[in-house]
Amino acid sequence: MLVGVPKEIKPQENRVGMNPDSVKELVSAGHKVIVETNAGQGIRASDDEYRKAGASIVATAKDVFEKADMVVKVKEPQAVECAMLREGQVLFTYLHLAADSKQAQGLMNSGCVAIAYETVTGRNGGLPLLAPMSEIAGRMGPQMAAFYGQKHLGGTGRLMSGVPGVEPAEVLVIGGGVSGFNAARVAVGMGARVTILERSPDRIRFLDEYFGTSANVVTSTAASLERYSATADSIIGAVLIPGAAAPKLISRADLKNMKEGCVVVDIAIDQGGCLETSKATTHDKPVYEVDGVVHYCVANMPGAFPQSSTAALNHATLPYTLELANKGWRMALTENPHLRAGLNVFEGKITYKAVAEALNMDYKEPVFACAA
Repeated sequence: MLVGVPKEIKPQENRVGMNPDSVKELVSAGHKVIVETNAGQGIRASDDEYRKAGASIVATAKDVFEKADMVVKVKEPQAVECAMLREGQVLFTYLHLAADSKQAQGLMNSGCVAIAYETVTGRNGGLPLLAPMSEIAGRMGPQMAAFYGQKHLGGTGRLMSGVPGVEPAEVLVIGGGVSGFNAARVAVGMGARVTILERSPDRIRFLDEYFGTSANVVTSTAASLERYSATADSIIGAVLIPGAAAPKLISRADLKNMKEGCVVVDIAIDQGGCLETSKATTHDKPVYEVDGVVHYCVANMPGAFPQSSTAALNHATLPYTLELANKGWRMALTENPHLRAGLNVFEGKITYKAVAEALNMDYKEPVFACAA
């Protein structure tokens, strides 16, 4: 199979779909890889390093999309990239379609086979291709909250760690999944007073056993969210419903009950965000203020640390990329139900139920697509 890696063009996105180590694995397995020139610039991987790994360097993204049987990316294709996709071509990347009807329509119009990292399931549960980026975004959350918590940047002016004799900042983490757990770990490590809201009884027990007395683990209800958000200096929104739009847990009316200068880091922004007032931002302009509350809603948080996040992502995606290349997409999806769960668009139809419901579009059962 001919696998193509274009340079990411989303603003301030410095990750790359495949690093030279991953390229070498595919080439060793008998496949050909083409990489757009300077695609690895953000991770300090030169064109020569890709050549040494066995890739051919092409001049433009157009060359990649025209020639490749499968395109491997990091972020969702932008409009210009959707226009270059073709019928039967495999796209393997993050899509987050539930909050992006325009992209969904672009993929449907192209006729491509769009497989989303974020809905591939694990053999032992979980979302193995989403997890590494959720870990990084979660660990970044308290860092961003602490930075924008500075008074001159609009925050409450309370030091995250406190100092002897002075209380630390109060951090509320909404959701105790992968990103929420990692956010809580870092916030606890920074010395903050941390509360985690979670709905799953099994997850609550795990969090309670892990954190002990270092974090307050509370069942998530409308009442508990209202109570703890009112006193928080920072809130980390880490709610996930696989493939679906994030629930709007905090309305604009709720903001008036929150501290002036409270910093909300909405990690769920890729899926539309868990605040009514959330809208996607970039690393160039990461924050905005609504009713005295600072919103940090960067839709590609891990892009700020591309060397770490590209390596982590490639470790997770490489086995699936090899499976698709070795078997061809149809056989790979037919034989592997966990990989098949990643199929979001095929033959102009949405093939992931939660996405179809979120976008109010028709749904096509993916097993039928694979058997076609």
